[in-house]
Amino acid sequence: MEKVRVRFAPSPTGPLHLGGVRTALYDYLFAKNQGGEFVLRIEDTDTARYVEGAEEYIEEALEWCGIIPDESPKKGGKFAPYRQSERRDIYDRYTEQILTTDYAYLAFDTPEELDAVRAEFEANGDVFSYDNKTRNRLRNSIALSEEEVQQLLDQKTPYVVRFKMPVNRTLNLEDIIRGHSSVNTNTLDDKVLVKNDGMPTYHFANIIDDHEMEISHVIRGEEWLPSLGLHTLLYEAMGWTAPEFAHLSLILKPDAASLINKDNIDSITKAFTEDFILKNNAYSFDEASVLIKSFFAEIKSPRFKSSLTENEKDDALTAAVKAFLKKSLSGKLSKRDGDKFGFPVFPLDFKDPATGNISKGYRENGYLPDAFINMVALLGWSPADDKEILTIEEMSKEFDLHKVHKAGARFSKEKSEWFNHQYLQTKSDEEILQMLKNTEANISAVSDEKLLKIIHLMKERATFPKDIYENGKFFFETPTSYDEKASKKAWNDETSTILGELSVQLESVDFTAEILKQEIHDFAENKGLGMGKVMMPLRLALVGELKGPDVPDILEILGKEESKDRIHNAINNFK
Repeated sequence: MEKVRVRFAPSPTGPLHLGGVRTALYDYLFAKNQGGEFVLRIEDTDTARYVEGAEEYIEEALEWCGIIPDESPKKGGKFAPYRQSERRDIYDRYTEQILTTDYAYLAFDTPEELDAVRAEFEANGDVFSYDNKTRNRLRNSIALSEEEVQQLLDQKTPYVVRFKMPVNRTLNLEDIIRGHSSVNTNTLDDKVLVKNDGMPTYHFANIIDDHEMEISHVIRGEEWLPSLGLHTLLYEAMGWTAPEFAHLSLILKPDAASLINKDNIDSITKAFTEDFILKNNAYSFDEASVLIKSFFAEIKSPRFKSSLTENEKDDALTAAVKAFLKKSLSGKLSKRDGDKFGFPVFPLDFKDPATGNISKGYRENGYLPDAFINMVALLGWSPADDKEILTIEEMSKEFDLHKVHKAGARFSKEKSEWFNHQYLQTKSDEEILQMLKNTEANISAVSDEKLLKIIHLMKERATFPKDIYENGKFFFETPTSYDEKASKKAWNDETSTILGELSVQLESVDFTAEILKQEIHDFAENKGLGMGKVMMPLRLALVGELKGPDVPDILEILGKEESKDRIHNAINNFK
């Protein structure tokens, strides 16, 4: 049996998107399941879009996710180099080879010449395509004589190498996930294989590298499905056996109603402003914001979708907002959606070197790598028995490409948070303590013993480590004000006297939660008071609000002196 070898081949043109992480993960899981090898290859031939630091970001992101390649630019391997920019001599050799076949030709057309032909087609109501119907009338080695071609070469006229698409052939294509399909070559154009600078395009470099690196299975996004026919023919042209292909479905935006909240209306309006207002210079940010908010008011209503329907009576701003919202609230999850809707779409924070803008990452937002990977794995794949919590080792044992879904997988911010909550609960208090120390500078003066007690008390309610600090801030900061609504509910004319007497009684007892619970109960019983008459104002005095864990637990962690001071502060405040 042929050894399974898969590759993840991102371009260093920006940060690694959620969809890219899933592709890498499925590559990794499939390789491990089959006892094969996982290769990281950097496709950096697009110099115009190259982003400084993107390759290092990709490697760091995969390492954080636990998706460790067997071969990579950093690690090396028997098929090195693993950067396309370092493989020019290999591509040159295969360019010469394909030009000896009937599958490729030289094209000398200038951009201006192609623009003129395109304009001619458009004037006649047609769409221009460089294909088997037009190539014989263009400036290339098919239409020109050998002498004319040689003359152009001698003059060092720039040229590209194009694939010569066969005429009227039906290609029968197979995909592990999607099954059988077919395409007629008359619907495909003659793609450029080698640019005029001598560097191959994605299509040619990709199949050369996959062949050279003995890749057995190509797992990639469905956006590459239209290229499957071309890639299959390229393998045929070179006389090579093609790998098996598996095209993954899109990751879709969350349901529209879950996307919109009061916190991201401004960011959505800002995105719209950049897309429309700045280009038209006719409307203000405030005008757009009012209109967008009016649509959002309807989002949970059955009328919402119909409210976005185009109407001939719409003015330019209304029409533009409708079009923008329809595009923004549906379809593929994009790189811009994180900043727009307030959730990460990248594994790590990414700082754009050109603008300095920072896009949110899961790691910096408090997600645990095993929770993140678990969430990503289930965006398009269902393990046996619909299990939801799996380690990467368990996923590897169970992963099957035939069980990957054809339909798009809808991302859910709420589900990603659910995964993180589940994994956080499995961490020891000591592990969470270290996480908090790495993120919360305000706890540096607090003893580990006290912090561990707080963590133990608060982690059940926490989704992220930071929640323990945010939700338990009253452990670290004495209240300076008291929630108005809670105060009206918990405090009356008798409350100051009740808490003053309770404070005196608690001075003589051991400050452990168990003893304090009994003392407060006995105090209320002896005074003929309901527990609410004591517990609610006591909680308000300690916390500043009517929230938090059990009051005796709060008292124990705060300690006797701090608890007494907070009770007296509250009494003085409500005089």
